[in-house]
Order: sequence, then C-alpha cells, then structure tokens
Amino acid sequence: MKKCSLIFYYFFLIFYLEIANRLFVFNKICDINLIYIIINSFVVAILINVFCHIFHEKTNKIITGFISFFIIFFYGFQIIFYDLFNMYFSFHTIDLIDQAIDFSGFAITYLLKNIFKVTIILIPLIILLLNKNKINFQKYNTGEIIYNIGGIILIYIVSILVMIPYKDRLYSAYNLYYKNAAMEKSVNKIGLLSTSRLDIQRAIFGFDEEIINNQNKSKNKDVQNQPKEYEDNILNIDFDKVYSSSTNSEEKNMIKYLQNSLVTKKNEYTGYFKDKNLIFILAEGFNSIAVDKDLTPTLYKLTHNGFVFDNYYSPLFLSTTGGEFQASTGLIPSQETLKLWKNEQPTISYALGNQFSKLGYTINSYHNWSYKYYKRHKTMPTLGYNSYLACGNGLEKEINCKWLPSDVDMINVTFPKYSNNSKFMTQYITVSGHAPYLISSANSIALKNKDYVADLKYSDNIKAYLATQIELDRALATLIESLEKQGILNDTVLVLTGDHYPYSLSIDEINEISSYKRDEIIEANHSNLIIWNNQITTPIKITKVASQIDVLPTILNLFDIPYDSRLLIGHDILSDTPGLAIFSDRSWVSDKGSYWSLQNKFVAKNKEVSQDYIDEINAQVANDFAISNQIIKYNFYSKLLGGN
Repeated sequence: MKKCSLIFYYFFLIFYLEIANRLFVFNKICDINLIYIIINSFVVAILINVFCHIFHEKTNKIITGFISFFIIFFYGFQIIFYDLFNMYFSFHTIDLIDQAIDFSGFAITYLLKNIFKVTIILIPLIILLLNKNKINFQKYNTGEIIYNIGGIILIYIVSILVMIPYKDRLYSAYNLYYKNAAMEKSVNKIGLLSTSRLDIQRAIFGFDEEIINNQNKSKNKDVQNQPKEYEDNILNIDFDKVYSSSTNSEEKNMIKYLQNSLVTKKNEYTGYFKDKNLIFILAEGFNSIAVDKDLTPTLYKLTHNGFVFDNYYSPLFLSTTGGEFQASTGLIPSQETLKLWKNEQPTISYALGNQFSKLGYTINSYHNWSYKYYKRHKTMPTLGYNSYLACGNGLEKEINCKWLPSDVDMINVTFPKYSNNSKFMTQYITVSGHAPYLISSANSIALKNKDYVADLKYSDNIKAYLATQIELDRALATLIESLEKQGILNDTVLVLTGDHYPYSLSIDEINEISSYKRDEIIEANHSNLIIWNNQITTPIKITKVASQIDVLPTILNLFDIPYDSRLLIGHDILSDTPGLAIFSDRSWVSDKGSYWSLQNKFVAKNKEVSQDYIDEINAQVANDFAISNQIIKYNFYSKLLGGN
C-alpha cells in the first residue's frame, strides 16, 4: 500500500487549526478570506515537508512529531491569549515578562474551563500518532527537494497575485501583508501562521505602518460651533525645522501629518481647576459594574457628582500596562509601542508628572505591588515620576506587601508623605482589585470582604470581584476623609480611571450585574471616569464618547497647562471635538455609532451614516495607531519640544 505524502498531513494540520482559530475567535469559518488561508497553508505545508524529509526516516518521524506539537501548542496559546485579552500575542511582547507571568496563571484556569477547545485543538496530533505508519517519512533526493522548492515558489507567487485586485482597500490582504500592522485583521484575512511570520519579521527588522493621507477629514466634520474667543490649544512649534533636519522618510511623513492634524480649542472649562492639587488614580480592574449605591457608596458618589461621563470606555490593551500607557500618554498602545516605551524610555513630555513638576508641584507616584512590575522602575521617570515608591523599593517596610496588598493601607501610609506640601500631584496605581476573582486564599482581599457580598444573588466570581472593589471604595473614602481633616479637600481634584475591565470574568458573568447586555469587544469596556472636586455642587454631565487616551489632554486643559493638541491622539473630552473610543482590534465607537472591525459591522445610534464616514474613521484609526507607535519609536517629543 502506497504511503501518504507528509505534505497532505501538514496541510491538514495547519488548515484544521486555522479553521479552529476562526471558529473560536471570529465565530465563523467560511468567507472569501478562506482562499488566502488555503494558499498560505499550502506554502507552509510544503516548506515544512521539505525540512522533514532531509534526514533519515527515523529522525524525520521525530522531527515531524516535534513540529506538530509546537504548531498545535502555538495555535492553542494564541487562542487562549485572544480569549483573555481580545488580541493575539505579538513577538514584540516577549520582553514584557510580567505580562507573561500574569497570563500563565489565567491560562491554567482557562484550560480547565475549556477542555472542549483543548480537545479539538489536539485532534491532529492524535491522528498523527494513530497513522504514523501510513505516512512517508523517507529521505528526499535532490530532485524531490528541488521539485518541492519549485512548488513553494509557484504557490507563493499565486498568493501575491490573488491579493493584488483588492489592494486599494484599507485592510485588504495586500495592505495587511505590506503596509498595515493590524494583527487581528491580518489573522482574519491571511491566517494566524502567516501573520505570525510577518510579526516575527517585523519584530526583528522593524516596520513602520503607513500613514494614510486623509488628514483627519472625519475629525474636522461635525465640530460644534464654539465662540470665536476660544483659542486653539497649540504651541509655537517649528515643524518645518524638524522636518528639514530629519533623514527618515517615515518620520517626515509623520511630521507633515501632525502639523496639519486636528487642533482642539480651549473651552469654558479651561483652567477650571487651575492651581489645585491633583490625585490621579489608575484603579486595577475597575469598571462601572462595581458601582453600587449601598455596596460601594464612595464610588457611587464620585461617579454621580463632579463631571459625569455617560459614554466613557477603558479599552483593554494587554492588561494594566496598556491602560496605564493610554491614560498617561494620550496615545494608543500596540504591543510594539509598549515594548519601545519600556526598553527605550523616550521622553513623554505631556505626561502629568512632567507637566505638573514644571509648575512647582511636588510629584509622587505610589503602587502597592512590585516596583519593577511592567518595568515601572524604568517607565516612571519617562512620565515625570522621579519619586516612585512601591513594594520592593521601600513601601514593603510600611505595609504588608504579600499578595494581595490593601489599597487602604497604601493610602494610609503614603498620604502624610505629600499632603503637607503647598501644591502636589500624586499618582496611585492600585492592586486590590486584581484577579483571580475567587473568595479563597488566592485572593486575600476578596476573602477579607466576603461577608459583604455573601447574600448577593450573583455567581461566586462576581461576588469575589465586587469584594475586591469594596477595598478600592474604602481606600477612596479614606483618602477623602484624610483630605478633609487636612483642610485641603476643596483644593484637591480626584481623577480615577480603571486600567481595563475585569477581563478574567466571562461576558456572561459581567452581564449578570450589568444594567444592559454587553458584548465582549466594545461594551465590555464601557466604564466610568471620575473627575471630582468637592466644590462642584451640581453634576456636570458629559454625553460625548471618550476613552482613556482622552484623560490626559482633559486634565491638561482643566488645569490650564499649555500643550499642543496636535501631538496627542486623545482629545480634551470637554472640547468641541467629536468623540471617539478606539479598541485593540481597531473597532471603535463614535458619537454616531459603533463599529465592530473584524465583522465589518456598523450600528448607528440615531440615524444611518454614509459609508464614506465609516471609511474615514477607519483611516483615522489606522493613522492613530501608526502615529502613536512612531512618536514613541522616534522619541518624537524630544525632537519637537526639547525639554518642554
């Protein structure tokens, strides 16, 4: 009986896993993109087949088993990673060791909960083991190797040719292959293995996503009429000088784009908090589902008074580090951008620590977990927090830093360190709200507050989540009480945003407690932004769409700190600029509706919009990703602003 060619096994293996990935991640199997995936699967299958036929038969069998296991493991890893973070793992993220540690804990829990998916993924390996004697593993001669290499070249040429007819579309397979770095879009179009090969290539050799010359057309539409006396939020920057001194074509394109990009105006709230103190809080896992009048009364008070934001989102970009980057820089954090930020430590001129220190404020940052987590000991100085205290560099001497530390304890021991200063800007990064959401020794905070949630009619995971948010609520109550006792409550502004939604909870669990049904791409990220001062007696309601990248420019404007609005992707929420929230897979929400990128689906809020509007926002979003990355990559603020 003639044995089966190994090519067919590898094609089956790769194509089967691509189908499993499409089913588990995109909830679909068949569409036009399947053509690209079939062709690319053949290319990879033939290539691996050649490698598995250059040794003796026994060795080739061992190599085949090893490669099969590695490919299956890789697909399984990516499916789990996407399920947790709504993005695929990029090889740029290898340097983010802390994130990998976080992920490993969630991955084990995920595997136990999703044994069906694991079984489906392992089927090709089982087939190989049962049929290994029916497959040809004999060593190829020179002619057979040349024949296979010729097949690879021919199919590769075909794969390029079939992409050309649609190359003018923004996220066509052609553009994703050569011009764009939208990983989720790429996986959907050309497959996970081909996308990962591109990702490795770009991680090694570098890649700049192409800037589309639409010059923010959609941003400049629908701007509300503001009184002419409001000035532009810009600085006197000599873009032409920087342009002429640059030798990099990508950098030149970015300079021209930014020079002509949208300018936001000052408004009635410019300087509203001028000269007041600021306490900025990045709250672990905080989401609007944690706000309850009885269970978390302080959070309820702060979200229903001061500035009240009805359409605020905290988009998940690779866990806490992505949320921190968005809120601190006003830029979008791709995995490459985060890697560059942590490794290169570029100047982040507009970060709060840098801006408030120039005004004579005392600057401090506190975190009740490891001071090296996410390489914060390197990134805090880029944000202007040269005084940074956390567990491992001093805070462990004052609080119990064993997992999980209390936010209340952190507030109590750190407040005296800055509260006597004439003007201060203090940042807190909390940890008590961290997963896993279990009422057990794995989460000491949930265990500590279990009695407060015991009688609630929710699942155990939701109860545990709420128990952790009770600790955040108490920390805020403690902070407000301390400010009042110190006599500085009226002169202090509290700003709080969550770093991300509690993504270790399933969407079904989140919907147990949500006031409306949420999806796991967009509305799971719907949250609250707190900007509160005791002197605001009547709530100021804001209905415009906003997200974490808008927090920084909003604070700068409220405190009347000069900045150039062209150099931030986010915009002052209180300005006349149309609202937009952007998510990791390039989905978005605007004031006109919601767009699910991978489904190419737009749902209007009030009235239908034109396809031109959707195309313009998509182009804008693509540019926002590209510009954010290049600002960090080329240390652009240092070149444009110098020491400012």
